[in-house]
Amino acid sequence: MEIKKFKRILVANRGEIAIRVFRACRELGIRSVAIYSQEDSLSLFRTKADEAYLIGKNKSPVDAYLDIDEIIKLALNKGVDAIHPGYGFLSENPEFAQKCEEAGITFIGPTPEIMQKLGDKISSKIVAHEAGVETIPGVDSPIKSDSEALEFAKKAGYPVMIKAAAGGGGRGMRVVNNEEELLNNFHAAKSEAKKAFGNDSMFIEKYLERPKHIEVQVLGDLYGNIVHLYERDCSIQRRHQKVIEYTPAFSLPKELRDRICEDALKITRSLGYRSAGTVEFLVDNNHKHYFIEVNPRIQVEHTVTEMVTGIDIIQAQILIAQGYELGSEAIDIQGQDYINSNGYAIQCRVTTEDPLNNFAPDTGQITLYRSSSGFGVRLDGGNGFQGAVISPYYDSLLVKVITHGRSWSDTVNKAVRSIRELKVGGVKTNIGFLLNVLNTEEFRDGSCDTGFISDHPELFDIKPKSDSELHLMNYIGNIVVNDKNTLDKNTFDVPVVPKFERKI
Repeated sequence: MEIKKFKRILVANRGEIAIRVFRACRELGIRSVAIYSQEDSLSLFRTKADEAYLIGKNKSPVDAYLDIDEIIKLALNKGVDAIHPGYGFLSENPEFAQKCEEAGITFIGPTPEIMQKLGDKISSKIVAHEAGVETIPGVDSPIKSDSEALEFAKKAGYPVMIKAAAGGGGRGMRVVNNEEELLNNFHAAKSEAKKAFGNDSMFIEKYLERPKHIEVQVLGDLYGNIVHLYERDCSIQRRHQKVIEYTPAFSLPKELRDRICEDALKITRSLGYRSAGTVEFLVDNNHKHYFIEVNPRIQVEHTVTEMVTGIDIIQAQILIAQGYELGSEAIDIQGQDYINSNGYAIQCRVTTEDPLNNFAPDTGQITLYRSSSGFGVRLDGGNGFQGAVISPYYDSLLVKVITHGRSWSDTVNKAVRSIRELKVGGVKTNIGFLLNVLNTEEFRDGSCDTGFISDHPELFDIKPKSDSELHLMNYIGNIVVNDKNTLDKNTFDVPVVPKFERKI
């Protein structure tokens, strides 16, 4: 296959993941193109690209990034060779991938056909069954009526999980403990899924209580070669959304982790998967694992895998899309045995949310921003700087703090130190909450499961810290500028000249 030489890559996204791709492009000598909405006119990410263009005039802040036709038209006008979708927005939309292909633009990701197969949780379960990988007991087709929902739940036994077929990020999901709760939750989840994904197809499966959430990073090229980059533990979640992720999942037996990684390869090989992807599993208390879904895109938490393997996953995505084999000199992954996992890595998602107010997103201007750094610390951010305005329109992720160490205890200590050093003023953050999690015994021994946060109310014992120096400076500034008594004295109009006495 002929190797394509990309000259320009457009990133159909915003924030930290857009910056992450821009940096990969620059290191590869490829020109980067940003798109931004009116609300993102002053955002940091647009300044990190070589070119940036406004899109979505007269559209909502989110719809601007979802207009497939406008994005492709812009890409064609600017001579773009390829589009990287990042995560969220259009990243899992097979129509977008198909239209890129039709326009002669390379979509940096799997094919539209593969995305179609993995497009909802029901079809991906069928793929897993065909590959011989076990899934959680549940229906293999959408629930069409209330009576069907009642019948399956009774057969499976409570508790059950209601899920949106096209869901993600915890939306369209409900845990139901008894028959009285079922229908109300079923209808609420359908409504939520319709608004979030435009698709209200729902299915029900047996709910696993207190499982671990384990995912496997995979990379496949255009020639059928595919490898895994080991597993990540993503069990620390709030409302099914990940908060802290780490690798390796050291609390599980190595034999179990090996089986999970092999099952991830079984599924992706059966698809002829290409580009980066993540295969997700739940592990119950008996160490039995079940496939739940494949995410055909880059993940927020890909950073921890990069730290322990030394493989730049974004660059690998771009090189694969250009036609390079995994074993080529450009990518230099000669096979599964070539990939080693060295040490430990943790990612903490610092968000502009208030843990004491049910994690409600906060907005406003950042008046103070002092980031951490040092040996073994990586920061991936998109909005973190003094003067940045946090809007209510987009995800509340401020910066990802990633730490890497040779031992687990060293890595945890680096994470605690880095989070403590991070100072943010003007908006509320979850920094205190993250520190409470990192300092628990359960986190340090790796025993946290998906019920960890809800079972530990002490994590919300957070004492707000005031910035006394900033308050003092604001007070002095206000007195000098606005106090009438000060202004009436006209002290600024009369120069102060020191007396000089000449002595002979």
